[in-house]
Amino acid sequence: MSFGGYRSVWVLTMFDLPTDTKAARKAYSSFRDALLDDGFTMLQFSVYARHCPSIENALVHEARVKCCLPPDGEVRLITITDKQYERMKVFNGKLRGPTEKAPDQVSFF
Repeated sequence: MSFGGYRSVWVLTMFDLPTDTKAARKAYSSFRDALLDDGFTMLQFSVYARHCPSIENALVHEARVKCCLPPDGEVRLITITDKQYERMKVFNGKLRGPTEKAPDQVSFF
């Protein structure tokens, strides 16, 4: 449940992985597929985001990312609140574009 957007969080995964060998490209592809299978969406090349309804849920998804880390390269994880994510400014060329919205949540109360 979100109270003013401060309870739900986004997990951002940013990575720079080598793709110089066939094995490295396979590791890159496996890591990217694991992110997509876990519900991450691509914001840009090598930047993926996943909305989580709570920090506890975000920790679960961070652990899943840690489990599928490739042997080489750099991966960065950051967790930010929904409000911080909304303040992201997106530009397409010089024009400002919309920021992705959090998915709708089912509310029982």
